[in-house]
Amino acid sequence: MKFIRLYARVLKLLAADRRVAIGLALSAVLLAGLQFVEPIIFGRVIDLLTRSDRMTDGAVWAEALGLLVLWAGVGLTGIASNVAVCLLADRMAHRNRLVQMSRFFEHVLSLPLAFHGDVQSGRLMKVMLVGSSNLFGTWLAFFREHLMTFIGALVLLPLTLFLNWRLALLLIALVVVTTIVTTLVIRKTSEAQEQVERLHTQLAGNAQDALSNVMVVQSFTRMRAETRAFSDIMTQVLDHQFPVLNWWAVLNVLTRAAATVTTIAIFIFGTVLHLRGQATVGEIVTFMGFAALLIGRIEGAVGFISHMLFQAPSLEEFFAVMESRSSVPEKPDALDLLRAEGHVRFDNVGFAYPGGGRILSAVDFDAPPGRTIALVGQTGAGKSTAMALLQRLWDPVEGQVTLDGHDLRDISLDSLRRNVGVVFQESMLFNRTIRDNLLVGQPGATQEEVEQACRMAEAHDFIIRQPHGYDTIVGERGASLSGGQRQRLAIARALLKDPPVLILDEATSALDAATEARVQKALKALMLGRTTFIIAHRLSTVREADEILVFENGAVVERGGFDELVQKDGRFAELVKTQLMTSNPIPTPQTVTA
Repeated sequence: MKFIRLYARVLKLLAADRRVAIGLALSAVLLAGLQFVEPIIFGRVIDLLTRSDRMTDGAVWAEALGLLVLWAGVGLTGIASNVAVCLLADRMAHRNRLVQMSRFFEHVLSLPLAFHGDVQSGRLMKVMLVGSSNLFGTWLAFFREHLMTFIGALVLLPLTLFLNWRLALLLIALVVVTTIVTTLVIRKTSEAQEQVERLHTQLAGNAQDALSNVMVVQSFTRMRAETRAFSDIMTQVLDHQFPVLNWWAVLNVLTRAAATVTTIAIFIFGTVLHLRGQATVGEIVTFMGFAALLIGRIEGAVGFISHMLFQAPSLEEFFAVMESRSSVPEKPDALDLLRAEGHVRFDNVGFAYPGGGRILSAVDFDAPPGRTIALVGQTGAGKSTAMALLQRLWDPVEGQVTLDGHDLRDISLDSLRRNVGVVFQESMLFNRTIRDNLLVGQPGATQEEVEQACRMAEAHDFIIRQPHGYDTIVGERGASLSGGQRQRLAIARALLKDPPVLILDEATSALDAATEARVQKALKALMLGRTTFIIAHRLSTVREADEILVFENGAVVERGGFDELVQKDGRFAELVKTQLMTSNPIPTPQTVTA
């Protein structure tokens, strides 16, 4: 039943093309009927020849001509129908394969970072490509071959009872025996094949993991270890796959043996019936034709079922990803916020990850438009989590986060994230041209606007020195650029987006002092007139913030200006002293505020 439900689900994906699918199904019915008629006509021809000695030549040729014309008509109609089915089925399958790939891609991109943190990108690529390819193959095989097999087995085969019920029972017995044996093999091998597919997925994930960290692999001489781990998984794949293949090889042998036995039985039993006057030679020949047709169909069906069994785990993985739901669902009537003023408020916000401990507790602050708020504290204090709530990567479990007075849960995700810009610690760049990476911020920006943003971000000069200027490919994750250059491109990208709310997530912590000075100049241009949140460990970068929030254990334990907090000689002052310890042997509040 699991196998049948999966098969039905694959076919339901063609609902948008139901008219074409119905047309193909009707064509398959026609083709099955024509294939059913051909052995009957052939049997009639044989019967005509066996009694031709009792007929005049003219009568023989007249009846023969009628049968031959009918036979030719059936053959030509079958050829035309088959060509139509092949063309339409191919086009529909190709079209829907791309549609499902697009739906999968769009759905995965919409899932929260929590999902992507748990699932390797290599695994997702494998699930998308293999799953959509298997959907394509299933659709194509169904309309080209297996629908006709089902029609023949369920509708046309019982009709043979009206031709000669004794011979028909042999054919029906062949189908019943094959169905029972196939069902037993499916039950015997399905679990093992699921394990094989899980191992294939692990292979894809490990390969992607190693390739994306190839510098680490080479630097730490991990090539042999990674290759050995890859080979170990391959060995497990073969250990689980070979028993499955053995069972299906046995089934193919049994199917062929049953088909041979049935053909011989029809010949022998038909001869006995003929001698008793219960079957004509033509009927025997007709049922031999039915047997040959049915044997071919059954072998094709068994091959398809075995193939489908191998594909089933990948299809289930495909559907499992498509069923993954966002942890931040969007309301049907969500507000489309055009251009926010930038007033952000955290109102008694609490947060905990599903099944985990409390991360944030009673976080409460107000950020009017244009204000700069710095979030500082030890690693794990809750700073990044608070800003993740502002981007609505998660929803709070207590309280609310508002933008211009609207609860973020009432705002559409697109419009919220359109109004919030982020400059990350690691500048995430696509393996595309510099221009393409910049236009992510504003796809409709003109070249003048792009260059103006790059000048403000201190990036234009180094860009025009690149081999192809703005059309230079930056490499995967911007590998052809330095850290400072990548960061300035990220700032230019944010400038083009022009968001009213800005988050700087450790935007300069990975840079040397000289590069940081240039980037800080670009950041000042970016922050101008925006509500800005700065997450920083390097406390020198938050000196000019309007307010500093000191996080500890998920709560705001201090707040105020830089000098004010240092004078309090509290938690913030301790953080400042700790950072100055390496460069100033005698850190004092007077030294700090100087």
